[in-house]
Amino acid sequence: MLRRKRSVSFGGFGWVEKSTVSTLRSRKHDLLNLPNVPVDRPPSPPRTAPPTMKSAHFFDMMEKMEQVPEAAEMKTVPQRQKDDYIPYPKIDEVLERGPPYPQVILPQFGGYWIEDPEAPPTSKVSNSEEKEGGETPPGDCGYQLEAINEAARAYRKHFLGREHLNFFCSAGSLGNLLLSVRHEEENDQEYLHVVVRCQMKSVYDRLPLVELTDIPSVPELAKLLCDEPASLRFTPVLYPKASQLILNYDEHELNNTFKFGVVYQRLGQVSEEQLFSNNEETPAFTEFLQLLGDTVDLKDFKGFRGGLDVCHGQTGAQSIYTVHRGQEVMFHVSTKLPFTEGDTQQLQRKRHIGNDIVTVVFQEQATPFVPDMIASNFLHAFVLVQVEEPCSDHTCYKVSVTAREDVPPFGPPLPNPAVFQKGPDFRDFLLTKLINAELASYKSERFARLEVNAPAGGDTHRNQAQLFCSLDPFQERTRAALLDGLLDELQRRSQSMLGLSSESNERAERLHGNNVTGRGRTAHQSEWGRSGTPERRD
Repeated sequence: MLRRKRSVSFGGFGWVEKSTVSTLRSRKHDLLNLPNVPVDRPPSPPRTAPPTMKSAHFFDMMEKMEQVPEAAEMKTVPQRQKDDYIPYPKIDEVLERGPPYPQVILPQFGGYWIEDPEAPPTSKVSNSEEKEGGETPPGDCGYQLEAINEAARAYRKHFLGREHLNFFCSAGSLGNLLLSVRHEEENDQEYLHVVVRCQMKSVYDRLPLVELTDIPSVPELAKLLCDEPASLRFTPVLYPKASQLILNYDEHELNNTFKFGVVYQRLGQVSEEQLFSNNEETPAFTEFLQLLGDTVDLKDFKGFRGGLDVCHGQTGAQSIYTVHRGQEVMFHVSTKLPFTEGDTQQLQRKRHIGNDIVTVVFQEQATPFVPDMIASNFLHAFVLVQVEEPCSDHTCYKVSVTAREDVPPFGPPLPNPAVFQKGPDFRDFLLTKLINAELASYKSERFARLEVNAPAGGDTHRNQAQLFCSLDPFQERTRAALLDGLLDELQRRSQSMLGLSSESNERAERLHGNNVTGRGRTAHQSEWGRSGTPERRD
């Protein structure tokens, strides 16, 4: 299981109990009496040290807290301010101590977590869906990409090419609805695979039928997954090529392309300006870039360009590109992006790397990296790679991972120790880690584009969690327009299959009414009725 350590604040975690103060006093005394350490500058903590080891000033604060009235202890802080935090050591303080240096340290006021490499050794398989058939594709060392939008992938995985039914309805409280259902038997158990699509979200679930006497009606399934009224009337899709149209809609929002930054950090570089000023690619850095992917000429490049100019050379002549598990990856390598003389900020480089979500920081020699060293609203995760014995038969890489505090943990987990030999296994781990980092970052507060919610109540009968895809207003309008267009096409094609003329279509629509109060049945309506049970036909 992945573990991480966060920055800590009183505002976020409450006051420390009085019973712990005596222990803290003792620990303070031990710290202040370490040999060869000046009292005015006690040792800084390790990179993921608990807050109780941060500084002697911390213990002074703990002593003062003994005098705080209990009523004050119970108060909550409505907003976290910088004054609430126990500062982490500054990078200058860490450098003054001398080597060995950690790969990464937390910003002074937190806001990031560092993946714990001391967690118990775990399997290569991360928290993702199992591969079908249990087979490992060629070149795959066992690390898995984590699924973030199962609903969009469910139709291809569970429905396409298998017997199933599709239904649509245009009178739901969520607007147009499109529902797909498939029956499955596995290990003497019966299940229903169900996907419900509406203007705001898609929902997928695998429902066990062990406690049901009969298969639920389509309106009941819609109510179960989307809280829609069970009185809706659904129309079956009767177009033979409907599956491809539905598949195209489901997968329109899937992202199969990724762009990542690559920054070279030299010994002693501790600022954004220093990082972006590097132009030389050392043999060790070149060796690492060759492991990431292929060097491609950007001129007339036909693959995923990741925002780089492939016509006029305004973003450099070459870049690093690869395909991993069917995902196209373009790297924004700082040393390959244009360098502008006299521009201390190197905006041409920051324009691309600062707009990436995940960045690799390559360290040829040990110098701590601080996650907020590069100012950006988009950068959410960093993978630190430090080379050992470069350009030799024993080249290996030490890896650390840090991300913003609202980014959930992502796999594959760091092994113990987090050191990899150069080779296909490390490449597979690194690329998988980068892709999973971006997928996890979408769940952060800033992006909040995709959310995964487990069903309420902890229903043990459901072994497949419901997954929702929530969208911002622009995406919602786009999704609604695409869904409306799809349903119009499916309705037109279905009526055409029944031989209904346009006049018949209009008459059927009038009879259909609002799909709730109308009692008439048209020729193209389903046998799935308002009562929730199929009608008998003698």
